[in-house]
Amino acid sequence: MRTFAASPDQSRDLSNHSACVTGGSRGLGLLIADRLAARGCAVTLAARNGDELGNAEALLLRRHPRASVRSVVCDVRDQESVRALMRRTHETAGGPDIVVANAGIIQVAPLDSIGAEEFRAAMDTMFTGALHTALEALPYLRQSPYGGRLALISSVGGLLGVPHLLPYACAKAATSVLAEGLLTELAADRLSVTAVHPGLMRTGSHLHAQFGGDRTKEFAWFSALAGAPLISMNAQRAAERIVSGVVRRRARIVLTPAARAASLAHGIAPAATVRLSGLAARLLPQGTGTREPLREGGTLAPPEGFVARRLRAWGSAMNDKAADAYNQRTG
Repeated sequence: MRTFAASPDQSRDLSNHSACVTGGSRGLGLLIADRLAARGCAVTLAARNGDELGNAEALLLRRHPRASVRSVVCDVRDQESVRALMRRTHETAGGPDIVVANAGIIQVAPLDSIGAEEFRAAMDTMFTGALHTALEALPYLRQSPYGGRLALISSVGGLLGVPHLLPYACAKAATSVLAEGLLTELAADRLSVTAVHPGLMRTGSHLHAQFGGDRTKEFAWFSALAGAPLISMNAQRAAERIVSGVVRRRARIVLTPAARAASLAHGIAPAATVRLSGLAARLLPQGTGTREPLREGGTLAPPEGFVARRLRAWGSAMNDKAADAYNQRTG
């Protein structure tokens, strides 16, 4: 099985710090936890799936035998569950001094294949989950002798509307505004808030993303772009930059050249950017005109047709390897 690469940047020692990472059982959250543990930070992983958490904890302890790593089952949609998570983290590891709200879901489908419930699910997990995490973490972060650090993981999708990812983009946009608002509200406190806007990353998330409409074609384009070397970013490098930015108390982190370009274009010429997105939407698979339950990418059959198969193979090979490395094939 492919393993994490060592990072040359071990600056900003975090010994005696405690961190809590939601959505920490796989993908980007797991990699962020790995980078925190590499700096000597005691790490508490949180996610809904206990089996995935157990695998993630064991993986990090193999990587960092002297690290302090714990896992807590938590549903960020439930504020009481998040409150218990922060209390458990404080009782077992101290702090927390660093909290990363990373829990999320990805729904890929045209608008006519989804309804209000998909928007509610996205908002409940990503926005409400980030809100619960922030509110329950603040009392502990305010008490941190190091000055607390809070990071909310948004997305380039939170900076502009992305076709066939509309529930995801809406929830991430709300998370982005929450991060900026918290930063201004908490300016007088001795803590920092970082809004993180990653672009596409090779985390293996295509296997857990949920697809609707013409599912196999939607899976083909999404997995291809998410794994394309010139478009997506190495997830280990992304996690290192996120942790470095949080440690340095940066207010905003935008990752990948494509994400930075999209953010700049939308800021300078929003109408033109929206029109370009509309043109891009016409290249995506057409809706089926019916609503059926969304299905995870890992449960879908291989795409049919030469173009769809080649598209899937072109971009997803590296992403498939990332899925093996970052605990995406469990659960």
